[in-house]
Amino acid sequence: MCDAGSDTLLPARPATGPHVLLIQPQAENAGAQAIARMLATALADRGYRTGQLFFYRKTGAFDADPDVAFCAAKRPRTPLAFGRFFIDLVRRLRRARPDAVLCFQHYGNIVGAVAARLAGVPVVIANQNSARDTTPPRARLVDRWLGGLGLYGRIVVNSHDSAGDLTDYPARYRARVVHIDHGFVGRGSDLTPAEARAGLGLTVPPGGRLLGCVARLHPLKNLAAAVRLLPHDPAWHLALAGQGEERDALAALADRLGCGARLHLVGELPPDRVGDFLRALDAFVFPSRAETFGLAAVEAAQAGVPVVANALPVLREVLATGEGPCALFVDTEDDAAFAEAVRRLEREPDLAARLVRSGRGLAGRFPVDAMAGAYDDLLRARIAEARGA
Repeated sequence: MCDAGSDTLLPARPATGPHVLLIQPQAENAGAQAIARMLATALADRGYRTGQLFFYRKTGAFDADPDVAFCAAKRPRTPLAFGRFFIDLVRRLRRARPDAVLCFQHYGNIVGAVAARLAGVPVVIANQNSARDTTPPRARLVDRWLGGLGLYGRIVVNSHDSAGDLTDYPARYRARVVHIDHGFVGRGSDLTPAEARAGLGLTVPPGGRLLGCVARLHPLKNLAAAVRLLPHDPAWHLALAGQGEERDALAALADRLGCGARLHLVGELPPDRVGDFLRALDAFVFPSRAETFGLAAVEAAQAGVPVVANALPVLREVLATGEGPCALFVDTEDDAAFAEAVRRLEREPDLAARLVRSGRGLAGRFPVDAMAGAYDDLLRARIAEARGA
């Protein structure tokens, strides 16, 4: 791992292929970071020299990864701190001299693309994996401008719903858009549900049911709606795997509802423990207000956990296979409807089994190898074009 602010270059795996850096704002275990981690590994397996560069360290999720560096130890919040960070980012890119950079998230795209162009990086690819409703208006305006000017050589979207968000963008922006589905790695576990619960310290009495979600504890994820399920059935417990600013507020809400003992805040889990967490659950609840893919829900459905998800168009698009829907969809702002959907999974075992069967097919719909192959084709074409080949 490279220390924040050091002069050490990003390490690269021994390989003879193009050098690609994946850039995004904060280092933590969340959806965009999980996708970038998987993509970096898959491209390395195809012969690329890969590394990840984060603007700042938020958690220790990437501390043990030798191919990761941080420009700052924490988020730069003042103009002076941002200026120092940005200069360091440009300097690092100049020293690393990658053939291409892949930028993720709205600020990762904006700041990363400008820095990469200033550093002379020939190929810059943006990834639109921040939902439209969650991107600040000013950031959207800057993004439209940069894309129209061509600072992004290509702009990757990962769902038809995300592509639809760009229909009012300038034609020069839309001409650069490429659709590449996310891939994902299955989150299996060899443990029994009882062993998984014990290993995670999740105590559920006999006859109890454990609901759960893997998500940042952030208002966007709307986990308060999941907490509000608890008063609807005294047998329900809720486990949340993730970290974030909403932790104390969610705990306080559960206490106000008289359900504090049935809320289990597990904290951020490393990727290799997520499968155990999913194995511990009776149902996965996903009330997120906005997504571009919904990786956590996809992983849960493929792992064999019945899913109840917010009725977002993108989740209806992604959580489906040839067997049918992989989740029950509901307006999760309607507490009674949300609770009734969870009850249906318990009351109708055939329905739960049907969702699980469909969910198992998601691995075939979104294989990591297909995602890596599409990026491989895109990168090689853009790099050859930049070299005049």
